[in-house]
Amino acid sequence: MLNENVHIAQTPTPAVKNVVLVHGAFADGTSWSKIIPILESEGYHVVSVQNPLTSLADDVAATRRAIALQDGPVILVGHSWGGAVITQAGDDPKVAGLVYVAAYAPNVGESANQASTPFGVTEGQKAIRVDSEKFAYMTSDGILNHFAQGLPMEERRVVLAVQGQSYGPMFDEKLTVAAWQTRPSWVVIAADDQMLPPAMEEASAQRLGATTTTLPTCHLAMLQQPVEVAAVIDQAAKTALRK
Repeated sequence: MLNENVHIAQTPTPAVKNVVLVHGAFADGTSWSKIIPILESEGYHVVSVQNPLTSLADDVAATRRAIALQDGPVILVGHSWGGAVITQAGDDPKVAGLVYVAAYAPNVGESANQASTPFGVTEGQKAIRVDSEKFAYMTSDGILNHFAQGLPMEERRVVLAVQGQSYGPMFDEKLTVAAWQTRPSWVVIAADDQMLPPAMEEASAQRLGATTTTLPTCHLAMLQQPVEVAAVIDQAAKTALRK
C-alpha cells in the first residue's frame, strides 16, 4: 500500500533543445547571424539551413535533411519564404512547433503568391526583377530601402551582398501540407514590413490560432530586434511539448 506521505516526483515536460532556422528568398543563412549566438548561449543546438531557393520541393528537402540530423524534437523557424517551407516540411515527426517570423503561412492548395496577393503589392515586391532564366532578384534600392530599411546602412549592404537568386516560379507552387494544422505555432509580425504585407502576417496569425508577437521592425525582424525574436523561439521551445 502506498504511504500517503510519500510524494511521487513528477517528471517535468522537457523543453525542446534543437532549433532549425529556415531563411527566406533573396537571402541566405546569415539572416540568422544574430539569433544563433543568443540561442546557443541559452543552451540550444541551432542549425541554419542553406536553402537552394530553386523550388519549394528543393528547399523542403534541404530542411528535412537538417531535421533528420537532430537528436530529438525540433522547433522549426521560418522567415518570409521560409514560412512556406516550414509549413510544408513541418509535418516531420520530430517537429514540435513552428515559429513564423514575418513569414508566409499558406494553406493546403495555396501558394505563397496566393497567400499574399489579396493584401496588395508592397514596395519591396515592386523591386523584384526576373532574369531570362526565371530567377528573381531585388534591386539595390529594394534591398536597402524596402527589405532591410530598419538596419544600419552597413548591415543593409551586407544583406544586399548576400542576397540569393530565387527561382521565380517557386512562389506559385501550391503546398500539399499545412503543418500548422497539427503543430502549435508562434508568429512574429513585423509592423513596418515593406516586403510582405503586415496585414497578411496578422491574418495568418489569426488563422493559425498562433501565439503572436508584433514588433516595430522591417522585414528582417530577427536582425533588427534579435533579442525579442529569440525570446519568441525560446518560448516556443519551452512550451511546445505541453500543447
